[in-house]
Amino acid sequence: MKKSDLVTALAEKKNLTEKQATEIVDLMFKGFINEFKNGGRIEIRGFGSFCVREYKAYKGRNPRTGDAVNVKPKRSPFFKVGRELKKMVDG
Repeated sequence: MKKSDLVTALAEKKNLTEKQATEIVDLMFKGFINEFKNGGRIEIRGFGSFCVREYKAYKGRNPRTGDAVNVKPKRSPFFKVGRELKKMVDG
Protein backbone atom coordinates (compact mmCIF):
# COMPACT_ATOMS: atom_id res chain seq x y z
CA MET A 1 0.00 0.00 0.00
CA LYS A 2 1.28 3.42 -0.94
CA LYS A 3 0.55 6.74 0.74
CA SER A 4 -1.85 7.63 -2.09
CA ASP A 5 -3.77 4.37 -1.49
CA LEU A 6 -4.08 5.25 2.19
CA VAL A 7 -5.34 8.75 1.33
CA THR A 8 -7.91 7.35 -1.12
CA ALA A 9 -9.15 4.74 1.37
CA LEU A 10 -9.51 7.36 4.12
CA ALA A 11 -11.34 9.77 1.80
CA GLU A 12 -13.81 7.08 0.70
CA LYS A 13 -14.38 5.64 4.18
CA LYS A 14 -15.00 8.97 5.92
CA ASN A 15 -16.55 10.98 3.05
CA LEU A 16 -13.64 13.42 2.87
CA THR A 17 -12.08 15.21 -0.05
CA GLU A 18 -8.68 13.99 -1.24
CA LYS A 19 -7.16 17.22 0.09
CA GLN A 20 -8.63 16.72 3.58
CA ALA A 21 -7.52 13.08 3.67
CA THR A 22 -4.01 14.07 2.53
CA GLU A 23 -3.78 16.66 5.31
CA ILE A 24 -4.79 14.05 7.90
CA VAL A 25 -2.25 11.48 6.66
CA ASP A 26 0.50 14.12 6.45
CA LEU A 27 -0.32 15.30 9.98
CA MET A 28 -0.01 11.74 11.26
CA PHE A 29 3.34 11.17 9.54
CA LYS A 30 4.70 14.53 10.74
CA GLY A 31 3.70 13.56 14.28
CA PHE A 32 5.60 10.28 13.93
CA ILE A 33 8.69 12.09 12.62
CA ASN A 34 8.62 14.67 15.41
CA GLU A 35 8.34 11.91 18.00
CA PHE A 36 11.33 10.08 16.45
CA LYS A 37 13.42 13.28 16.40
CA ASN A 38 12.76 13.69 20.12
CA GLY A 39 13.79 10.08 20.78
CA GLY A 40 10.22 9.01 21.52
CA ARG A 41 8.36 5.81 20.87
CA ILE A 42 5.08 5.18 19.06
CA GLU A 43 2.91 2.25 20.05
CA ILE A 44 -0.20 1.18 18.16
CA ARG A 45 -1.90 -1.58 20.14
CA GLY A 46 -2.51 -4.71 18.13
CA PHE A 47 -0.25 -3.51 15.32
CA GLY A 48 3.24 -2.83 16.66
CA SER A 49 5.61 -0.23 17.99
CA PHE A 50 8.09 2.13 16.40
CA CYS A 51 11.21 3.44 18.13
CA VAL A 52 14.59 4.90 17.26
CA ARG A 53 17.60 2.64 17.68
CA GLU A 54 21.03 4.13 18.30
CA TYR A 55 24.02 2.46 16.68
CA LYS A 56 27.59 3.08 17.85
CA ALA A 57 30.48 3.86 15.54
CA TYR A 58 32.34 0.83 14.23
CA LYS A 59 34.97 -0.25 11.72
CA GLY A 60 33.47 -1.64 8.55
CA ARG A 61 34.80 -2.84 5.22
CA ASN A 62 34.25 -1.50 1.74
CA PRO A 63 32.94 -4.60 -0.08
CA ARG A 64 34.41 -3.51 -3.40
CA THR A 65 37.97 -2.75 -2.28
CA GLY A 66 38.18 -4.52 1.07
CA ASP A 67 39.55 -1.36 2.70
CA ALA A 68 38.62 -0.65 6.33
CA VAL A 69 36.33 2.34 6.79
CA ASN A 70 35.05 4.14 9.88
CA VAL A 71 31.26 4.08 10.10
CA LYS A 72 29.83 6.98 12.11
CA PRO A 73 27.26 6.47 14.87
CA LYS A 74 23.70 6.73 13.64
CA ARG A 75 20.06 6.64 14.66
CA SER A 76 17.57 4.60 12.69
CA PRO A 77 13.83 3.95 12.99
CA PHE A 78 12.89 0.42 14.03
CA PHE A 79 9.53 -1.40 13.93
CA LYS A 80 8.59 -4.29 16.19
CA VAL A 81 5.48 -6.15 15.09
CA GLY A 82 2.70 -6.66 17.64
CA ARG A 83 1.53 -10.09 18.76
CA GLU A 84 -1.98 -9.68 17.32
CA LEU A 85 -0.71 -8.61 13.88
CA LYS A 86 1.76 -11.47 13.85
CA LYS A 87 -1.07 -13.94 14.54
CA MET A 88 -3.28 -12.43 11.82
CA VAL A 89 -0.54 -12.63 9.20
CA ASP A 90 0.47 -16.13 10.20
CA GLY A 91 -3.13 -17.29 9.96
